[in-house]
Amino acid sequence: MSLKALALNGTLKPSDSSEASSTGKLLELIAEEFKRHGVETETIRLADHNIKPGVTSDEGEGDAWPDIRKKVLEADILLVGTPIWLGQPGSVCKRALERMDAFLEETDDQGRMVSYGKVAAVAVVGNEDGAHHVSAEVFQALNDVGFTIPANAVAYWVGEAMGSTNFVDLKKNPEAVQTMISTLARNTAHLAKLLKESQYPGEEG
Repeated sequence: MSLKALALNGTLKPSDSSEASSTGKLLELIAEEFKRHGVETETIRLADHNIKPGVTSDEGEGDAWPDIRKKVLEADILLVGTPIWLGQPGSVCKRALERMDAFLEETDDQGRMVSYGKVAAVAVVGNEDGAHHVSAEVFQALNDVGFTIPANAVAYWVGEAMGSTNFVDLKKNPEAVQTMISTLARNTAHLAKLLKESQYPGEEG
């Protein structure tokens, strides 16, 4: 069974930035691992798009979210990547999560949110401790809007506090990070296949 993943890169840097994206590097590593499990990944760099503030699925003229939303719902897996800023998920990531708040009211005739049956995983990078806090915030938001969270569906790297080395600067992927990536990909693909074959039950009667 072939599966599709959509990765949302929540880096604050647009594609034309002179600085490489550590978040992008981690997402690329996860996408490579996904291939081993029959999952093809498309990545969207959110900072390149005009995602308007709001909590609906369409905030009017010039809003890039409707097209991104379509891709989110076409995918079997949503992979959300974010850097840590001020000990929190980045603002670009938060905006995408806020726009998915609309899923709470967008249900089928059996009361299931449009995101039901879709699996989500998280990738976090930063130079301060806080990966557990950030992933907890993102996981809870994704669960609130109908996504299913597999076991150990997070991969992260945090550098030394006040340090200057970023994940993108590393010459070799640390073994611990690779173990997280492998577990994330394996468990996420497995659960996505199960839910694709058997959707959640809807409301009775």
